[in-house]
Amino acid sequence: MADNWDVIVGDLKNRAQGMHEAREAVLVQCRKLGQLAAKSIRHVHRHQFVEAEALLEEAKAVAAHARELLKPHPELNPAYLHDTEKEMVEAAAVLSIVLKRPYPTVDDLGAQVMSYLNGMGEAASEVRRFALDEMRRGHIEEAADILRQMETIYDDLITFDYADSMTGGLRRTCDALRAVIERTRSDLTATSSQQELVKELQALRTRLENS
Repeated sequence: MADNWDVIVGDLKNRAQGMHEAREAVLVQCRKLGQLAAKSIRHVHRHQFVEAEALLEEAKAVAAHARELLKPHPELNPAYLHDTEKEMVEAAAVLSIVLKRPYPTVDDLGAQVMSYLNGMGEAASEVRRFALDEMRRGHIEEAADILRQMETIYDDLITFDYADSMTGGLRRTCDALRAVIERTRSDLTATSSQQELVKELQALRTRLENS
C-alpha cells in the first residue's frame, strides 16, 4: 500500500464532512426561504404590502446566506436551491406586478438564471388571484393591467426554448401559465360584460324614473 493513502483518505474525509455540513446548513436556509416567500405572497393578497416587503427583504438575506455557505464547496450541486430561489423570485415579482413597480432583476435577487425565469412564470400565475379580487371589487382596469403583465411575461418566457434539463422545467411552467392566462382572460371578459349590462340597466332605470 502506498505510504500516502491514509493521508489522502483523512483529507478527503475532512472535505466530505465539510461538504455534508454545508449541505445540511443550506437545506435549513432553503426551508426558511420558502416559508418567508410564501408568507410574503400571502400578505400581498391581503394588501399588507409593508409586511410583504419586510418578509421579502428577509428572504433575500436568507438566500444570500445560503449561497455564501456553498461558496467554499464548488463541487456541491446548487440545484436544490432552484425551487426555493424560485419562490423568492415569485414573491418579489408578485409584489412588483401588484404595485406596478419595475420587476426585480436576476442580479437584484442574486438568483440563478433558471430559478429567476421559472419564478417569474410562477408569479404571473399567482397574480391571477389578485386579478380576480380586483374584478370582484369592480376594478376592471386594474385587473386588465395585471392580465397584460401576465401575457407579456408568458410571451417572453416561451422564447427560452432550451432543454428542460437546463431550464428546470420552464416549458411546464409556461404551459401552466398559458392555461391560467386563458382562464383569467375569460373571467375578465365575462366580468366586464356583466358590469356593462348593470350600467345599462341602471341607466334605463334612471331614464324610466325621470320620464
